[in-house]
Amino acid sequence: MKALLVGFGSFGDGWYRRLRDRGLLAAVVEKNPAMKNKMGDDLFPFYESLEEAFEQVEFDFIVNVTPPSVHTGVNMAAFDRRIPVLCEKPIANEYEEAIQVVRRAERENIPFMIAENYRFAPNVRKMKELIEAGTIGELSVIDIGFFRYHHVKRNYPVNLLRDIGIHHMDMIRYLTSKEGLRIQARLYNPPGGWDEEGAILNASMFLEMEGGIVVNYSASITSRGPSTPWSANWRIEGTKGAIELIDQNIYVTVGLDRVLVDVPADVIELDCLQEFINSLNERRDGETSGKDYLLTQTLVHYAELSNQACRMLDIAKG
Repeated sequence: MKALLVGFGSFGDGWYRRLRDRGLLAAVVEKNPAMKNKMGDDLFPFYESLEEAFEQVEFDFIVNVTPPSVHTGVNMAAFDRRIPVLCEKPIANEYEEAIQVVRRAERENIPFMIAENYRFAPNVRKMKELIEAGTIGELSVIDIGFFRYHHVKRNYPVNLLRDIGIHHMDMIRYLTSKEGLRIQARLYNPPGGWDEEGAILNASMFLEMEGGIVVNYSASITSRGPSTPWSANWRIEGTKGAIELIDQNIYVTVGLDRVLVDVPADVIELDCLQEFINSLNERRDGETSGKDYLLTQTLVHYAELSNQACRMLDIAKG
């Protein structure tokens, strides 16, 4: 299979190397011609126009790594030609727009998946395995802490929840196999942050899930203390024990015993790109299909609505 990489900015660099190194790259589309210099001596076709690439290159799917405000235009152009799309998150900046994109892909049976990678990490897969095996009984309370200093400049405002927290929301859904019911969130920019119009730097959230599971989420990209991993630190309480993910290490406590869990080599290390290719070959939905991922974006959307309303809200599915 071959992919057309659309977008060669900061996010595009990693995707370019990944596709190139796996022999999957057909060509690159980027409206800024100066970006071609990043290809070095590589001889892949480079186009400034998506339409030109459509006319001149043969490929099997698109990897959409454009800025979020451009996602929908690229996705819809691909859907017009029934081309499968692996798209960076979010589906679209606006929630209602994301719903329309997903509905079209579903209606026309066009493979559409969001590039969500945190859930594919071996330690996260192992935690899922432990939970499903009943190691700590029924899940009850989850506490998540994410703290880093992450001051970046780009063409659109930094948003903790949309940019990073959405990964944690996806992990919540993946690990629990449950959906959100009610949410209360406070999104804010604390003293010691930075001035950037439209930016969201900190978040505190209380989330009720199906099955009575409660999630407490605290996150900051203005923290000057020790950094957590990007996947955050987790404490998952069950009726028989607890699982912790601390600095990428898994600990299980049952009774008085707290043990460090090895993540064996036989835990399959998959990534979203390989999962998308597998789903195309097997003619099934990808694990983070647009339809599934919309439920993750729903949590972020209702967190923002709750912040605006200053109260707890029921979560309605899109």
